[in-house]
Amino acid sequence: MAGSNNSPIGVFDSGLGGLTAVRALRAMLPHEHIIYFGDTGRVPYGTRSRETILRYACQDIAFLLRCGVKCILAACGTVSSTLPSQLTDTLPVAYTGVVSCTAQAAVRATKTGRIGIIGTAATIASQSYERAVAALLPDAALTAQACPLLVPLVENGYFARDNQVTRLVAQDYLRVMQQADIDTLILGCTHYPLIAPIISDIMGAHVTLIDSGREAAACTAQLLRAKGLLSAHSAAGGVQFFVSDSTDSFARLAAPFLGGLSAQHVSHVCIDQETPVSCQKGGLYAGGLSHQH
Repeated sequence: MAGSNNSPIGVFDSGLGGLTAVRALRAMLPHEHIIYFGDTGRVPYGTRSRETILRYACQDIAFLLRCGVKCILAACGTVSSTLPSQLTDTLPVAYTGVVSCTAQAAVRATKTGRIGIIGTAATIASQSYERAVAALLPDAALTAQACPLLVPLVENGYFARDNQVTRLVAQDYLRVMQQADIDTLILGCTHYPLIAPIISDIMGAHVTLIDSGREAAACTAQLLRAKGLLSAHSAAGGVQFFVSDSTDSFARLAAPFLGGLSAQHVSHVCIDQETPVSCQKGGLYAGGLSHQH
């Protein structure tokens, strides 16, 4: 489809993890402007109730819509596993999650049909990845494991390959995957690619790791192309960052997620004051925004 749209791409996550998707988007679509919101003041989402996750996600989406984005990527396995289609289908812009794209990549990668899934407690409890994989590969042998400690470890900077604390925690969580003799492992949380070297060391080189952030970015790029929403090649791409907690700690920890790109232009958002988007008689409303630069 012909045409272009220089409005920004909106990306959000509970904290830093969604930056893995931003990194991939920057590589794939260098002319795009991206607005990223990390809900660092309320991370992690994966241990929250479904009702709380929905409220948080709808506030995050309302903020991005106020920023005039042309599409929204929920770069969060927990949100993608929880948001109902009756809400996302009513959004006034295109929406992408991580579950479907990642499941498709896992099915393409597996040779034995033995696929593992790791994610937050909420993601694993939802069985969203299991349903998505089973729809594509009904005979798949699936093994799922909740890993609730991994997001806090990554958010606090414990992601170096030689970090023994994270390695011990990951070894404990991944034992069930080793026993299941999987050949493909879905990293069902966008924080996990930061510790992919640790996971690969534990699982072995024969296990293919599926990066949910990168796969979601690829699906978003494909969606924008299909809808004629890519920015003009003359546009100056870049990223503007918003967080709900300390801007200084975010800027300090973001670089490894971004592959060396600096997290400049970080602003604070009072996300609790944002009225969530909601479905109401098939329509959508969004309340007022309060944020500080």
